[in-house]
Amino acid sequence: MTSPLTTPAAPPLAVRWTPRLWGTLLVLCAAMFLDALDVSMVGVALPSIGSDLDLSTSTLQWIVSGYILGYGGLLLLGGRTADLLGRRQVFLVALGVFALASLLGGLVDSGPLLIASRFIKGLSAAFTAPAGLSIITTTFAEGPLRNRALSIYTTCAATGFSMGLVLSGLLTEASWRLTMLLPAPIALIALLAGLKLLPRSEREKDHNGYDIPGAVLGTASMLLLVFTVVQAPQVGWGSARTLLSFLAVAVLLTVFVLVERRSPGPLVRLGVLRSGNQIRAQLGALAFFGSYVGFQFLTTLYMQSLLGWSALHTALAFLPAGALVAVSSTKMGAIVDRFGTQRLIAAGFTLMAVGYALFLRINLDPGYAAVILPSMLLIGAACALVFPSLNIQATNGVDDHEQGMISGLLNTSVQVGGAIFLAVVTAVVTAGAPEHATPQAVLDSYRPGLVVVTGIALAGLLITLTGVRTRRTPKSVVVAKSTSLEADRVPVRD
Repeated sequence: MTSPLTTPAAPPLAVRWTPRLWGTLLVLCAAMFLDALDVSMVGVALPSIGSDLDLSTSTLQWIVSGYILGYGGLLLLGGRTADLLGRRQVFLVALGVFALASLLGGLVDSGPLLIASRFIKGLSAAFTAPAGLSIITTTFAEGPLRNRALSIYTTCAATGFSMGLVLSGLLTEASWRLTMLLPAPIALIALLAGLKLLPRSEREKDHNGYDIPGAVLGTASMLLLVFTVVQAPQVGWGSARTLLSFLAVAVLLTVFVLVERRSPGPLVRLGVLRSGNQIRAQLGALAFFGSYVGFQFLTTLYMQSLLGWSALHTALAFLPAGALVAVSSTKMGAIVDRFGTQRLIAAGFTLMAVGYALFLRINLDPGYAAVILPSMLLIGAACALVFPSLNIQATNGVDDHEQGMISGLLNTSVQVGGAIFLAVVTAVVTAGAPEHATPQAVLDSYRPGLVVVTGIALAGLLITLTGVRTRRTPKSVVVAKSTSLEADRVPVRD
């Protein structure tokens, strides 16, 4: 555990990171980079995949949805498994599976096999993501040390998402298979480095057994929820199938809560949700990723379908946002230390809402610098502020043996938020689709979707503002935990 100490007379202490500590962080960042890279790369390659494998539009959709289903459906189980069986072991095994699935995805010659490989990749990411985040939060002491590490870690996710768009545009020109194969060697290198660098973690002791019923119910409810949301735009939100699926999700979640309240070793300890900061972090993650995924979906359609931009041109249009996040990564830890997570999340949601609202000015002949770039820069600044702060807020004050659980819960909020709000935005745009699809009419049908995206960001801001305090808490210095990764302490110069 950490020990907060106040030192009014002496200068504060910082920890100089050893090469091994940097290596540990880089391995974890590589896995997060790959998760985000894989999500963004496949979208640009879908037309080429459909042409080469002779796949229908509905089948192509499952190449994307298969990954989301595996990822979003098993995150709760992945997070708790990391706590119980050892974070290092779970992370490395899942990373190895990710590499093999990437290799399989680039070599298959049928749609069903490609979808299966995508589901397996999503499943493995559901274990690497919470295990990786919990390794960081148990290796770096809570406070400035952890804030810096998490700011770099989350920046890699944003960078991977942005780079995935650009790399996919370049690689698809040669072959869509290269977009599937690219993650395999990177994952293999990270796996080999992780075997040497990642700190060994013990399995949780005295965990009161394994919550098998909770694991089954939690996984089933998340899988069914994601599946229902993904399918709803196709089969209809008011169809009997969709309504019955949502009813089944509600029943499963109700039974899950009842089981967790009585289980001696629950998959999710519901007591953690009594914290206002924790609830705000989870709801903030829903709104943050949900609004951004909806925005990116509409913007990609606008640029490629209406403006006639190429995949690479579209990717480069998003690049300033990702570049801004990457450039700010080394400073975010210090900014969080100074202003606190709640203020930064509120500021980020404000910038995000303004950026989305400004994008409503788009027309059929926009000037990039005057119309599109301001929104990209504001949204990039918002991502730089919000994403690291949400991770820090969710994991602060949580015992080491529950870090995997919280990491899985946060990542579940991110993925479920993305799936739900993307489906909502798609439904709004589809409902307003014109009978006579002139370019201007199609553009007008996008605007209600952008209004919904802006509203989601504003909802995130309102939720965050309930936790903002006018009085700042006194600063304290956190003494780093003693781990196998030794660090030399040096005075910090003002």
